[in-house]
This record gives sequence, structure tokens and C-alpha cells, in this order.
Amino acid sequence: MVSLLPVLAAGGVAAHDLLQKKHSLLRNFPVLGHARYAIERLGPELRQYIVAGNDEERPFSRDQRTWIYASCKGENNYVGFGTDNDVENCEGYPIIKHRTFSASPPTTAPHGGEDVRLPSPKVLGGPRGRRHAFRPSSVVNVSAMSFGSLSSQAIVSINKGVALAGALHNTGEGGLSPYHCSGGDLIWQIGTGYFGCRDEHGRFDLARLKATIERAPVRALEIKLSQGAKPGLGGVLPEAKVTEEIAQIRGVPPGQDVISPSRHSAFHDVDSMLDFVELLADETGLPVGIKSAVGDLGFWEELADAMVSGDRAPDFITIDGGEGGTGAAPLVFSDAVALPFYVGFTRVYSVFARRGLTDRVTFIGSGKLGLPRSATTAFALGADMVNVAREAMLAIGCLQTQKCHTDRCPTGVATQNRWLTRGLDPSLKSVRLAQYLQALRRDLLKVSEAVGVQHPALIDPDDLELLYGQRVGRPLREVYGYDAEWGRLGEPLRREVAALMSDAPTGGSTPVE
Repeated sequence: MVSLLPVLAAGGVAAHDLLQKKHSLLRNFPVLGHARYAIERLGPELRQYIVAGNDEERPFSRDQRTWIYASCKGENNYVGFGTDNDVENCEGYPIIKHRTFSASPPTTAPHGGEDVRLPSPKVLGGPRGRRHAFRPSSVVNVSAMSFGSLSSQAIVSINKGVALAGALHNTGEGGLSPYHCSGGDLIWQIGTGYFGCRDEHGRFDLARLKATIERAPVRALEIKLSQGAKPGLGGVLPEAKVTEEIAQIRGVPPGQDVISPSRHSAFHDVDSMLDFVELLADETGLPVGIKSAVGDLGFWEELADAMVSGDRAPDFITIDGGEGGTGAAPLVFSDAVALPFYVGFTRVYSVFARRGLTDRVTFIGSGKLGLPRSATTAFALGADMVNVAREAMLAIGCLQTQKCHTDRCPTGVATQNRWLTRGLDPSLKSVRLAQYLQALRRDLLKVSEAVGVQHPALIDPDDLELLYGQRVGRPLREVYGYDAEWGRLGEPLRREVAALMSDAPTGGSTPVE
């Protein structure tokens, strides 16, 4: 009888398939048709581990993930036998040009095993004289990812990790949770929903903002205008992820989809936005910046014009590339809305460079910049710091299964499912994040040394070129239309960075008294 069970089971499936009308494939090919759906479900995993080449996968290739995984585990992240990238035929392949001689003395920074100091070249809030201006002690920090989108264990892992690495942790627009207060310094992101700093009607509440800041290690505020994953759309946290705890932190009803609008209600144009920036800075003393993906340049032209007088200005500008993507979004927004980072960033930087404003604001790059080559390119184009998001997720266990929007993340990073999140151990994953950040800083410093400078912010657009197969290479300055001094820090800042790299202390973010 036991031997007949498989036959009876197959017969039952066949009978069901023949009678159902939902799937024509199963109606025509009972039992056998299920193999097609099984392969479809397993397709991403099959391609990821068996079919795809080392550089074919997106968003992150196998080579890129391997480097992050090895780095975060403190393992050997070197490669052997030369590059397997198709340098001979690739269009727009970036090449970093090393120097034989340099006026800068070589560093003693190790190739691996120890941390290196790599502070921001600029003081956040310094040019505007903010009361709590400070110099971030790491040029690599963790980008905005909310509690709710990520699990509590993931948030704790990241916050403890940045504390170990001396970096900063952006809260994301979902409010400031207890899990963000695990030892790491914070940048509190204020989104269009004003989560964590809103009244009962969803309007911005300054008193609540100030009350929260008093009990949390918030070092700066970031006003989110848009993000690369869903620019101009606003956010959606599905009902399945809106627990009682998340609802309380965000100040919203539990058990409902949480939808943030596409635009702010506290201001409506550049003039009122700058008033809002100055209000937050005056009331809190903190540096205040803005974050946006790049579309129409009219906004940036108007903002730069308004900043020329120096009366009002954001302290930092975070540019997010359209290829960024920790947030769930409609396919058309992920694929086709907002410019990719390098195009968007260089257009915005050029707007400020033409007005002589670049030394007065800190530029932060975001959007797949958590690898040494891409980060180096961002610094060469004028970025002062870079933020990492998906790379940080990979460091704490993400496998790029791309199930973030389903609440079924198998490694417990992007889910509120308690069974899945129990597998993520913050005591281990925080160390892995710290080791990844340290490895990236080490590689950036070694690349800087190869170029002949002491800090990646001193790399300029003439130090890289883009190859177009084996036919021609064009300097970044020419490709992106930069004038002679664009992409370079002013001489006072360059001298300041050189002095920092000679004798600056290691440790946490350096305050400015």
C-alpha cells in the first residue's frame, strides 16, 4: 500500500490539474506542467549560482559580492591570474592612472588586517557655523534604510557596526527607533511622511523632533526630497510589515499600508525649503542637508542661485543615483526614472562649480558606490564622502535574492518575520559590517597612494579615464565636461586634508568647537 502512495498522489494532482481552469498549461499537461513553475521559481537562484558569469549579474555581480563577503569576514579579498573583466571591448571602463613619483610621502597603511583613518575632507556644518558642526571621521558611511524596511536585528547590526568602524548611520525616513541607539552616531533622515516627527495629522512637528534628538546620538539632519529607488514617488511600507512597534515609532495607525507622499508639505519651493533648513539648524544646532535623485536641473539651478549670497544653504547635499535601490518600487521607477549616479552627480556638481560654491558644501555620493573602483570614480568627480546601502546589507548577510518587497527575506535582513529575523546575529554581523567598511577605506587609501595623493578626496578628474575598448581613452574631465579646477578641492582645503592625514587622531567623529 505504501508503494502506491506516490501513484495515488500523482493521480490526485492530475485530476486537480485537469479540472481547474486557472492555468491552461496544467490543464493541458497535468503533473508535468508543475516542473515549469518550479524552474521559474528557482530560476534566479540557478542563474546566480550556476549560469551567470562573474561579471554578468545585476545589481551586483558575483565578483563584487565575493569581494564584499571576503572583506566583511576578514578573509583574503585579493584575486589571482589577472582581471576577468572584458577590458579589451568594454565601453566606458574606468582606469585609475597611477604615478611613478609624488610629492606626497608614501603611507604605512597596511594592505589588510588593520583599520586606517580616512576622515571627511570637509567639516559638516563648518562653512555655515552650525553650533554642532563636526568632521565625520569616515568618508564611507551607511546610507538611509529604515526600520520597517529592514528588521530590528539588521538595524542593530548596522548601528553597532558603524560604532566599531567610526562611521555614521543614516536612519532612513522611517523614524528613529530604539534599535538605532546601539552605539553608533546617526544622521536622522526626514522624509515626506515626517515619521517620528509628525503630529496626529501627519504634519511636521518641530517639538517632537527636538525631543527625540535630546535622547539619541543624532549628529546631523537630512531632508529627503527623493531617492534613487523611487524618485518622485514617495514610499510605501506594506501592511504586512507595519507592526504595532513600527506604527508607534512612525506615528501611524498599525495594520495598514504606510504611504508617504511624493513631496513635502512643510515647504513648497526652493525659498521655503531653505527657510526650513535654517529653522532646523537654528533650533537644533545640527548640520542640515538634503538628499535627492537627479531629474530636471531647474531645481538645482534655482537652489545654487539662492545659495550664492551665503545667507541660507544646506550644509551637505546627498546625490542618489537612479540605479540605487533598497526601497521597493514599480519597475518603471527602478529602471527608468532619475539619472544614474555619475551623470546626475556631475550635472549637479557643475551647477555649483559654475557659481564657485563647491568648497562651501559637502557633497555625498550614493548609489552603488560601495566598491573601491566606483567610490574612487565618485571622489574624482567631486564627492567628499560616499554612502553605502545594499553593500552594507550584503555585509550583514544579504544574498541578493531580491525578495525585499515580499517580507520573505531568507536571511532576516529585510523582513519583519520573527522566524526569519532570528537567524541574524547582531553581535557577529556588526563586526562584519565594520570589517567591510574598514576594508573599503583601506583600498581607497591604497589607491590614493598609487595616484600620488594622501586622501581619495585629493584625486581629481584627470587621474581617471574611461576606455572605449582598445581604441581610445578619455579623461573624466573631458567626458563630463568639467572645467580646469572642477572636481578639485580649493587649496586651503587641500592643505587641511594633508595635515589631517599627517597627524589627525583616529576614533570617532571630530567635533568643531
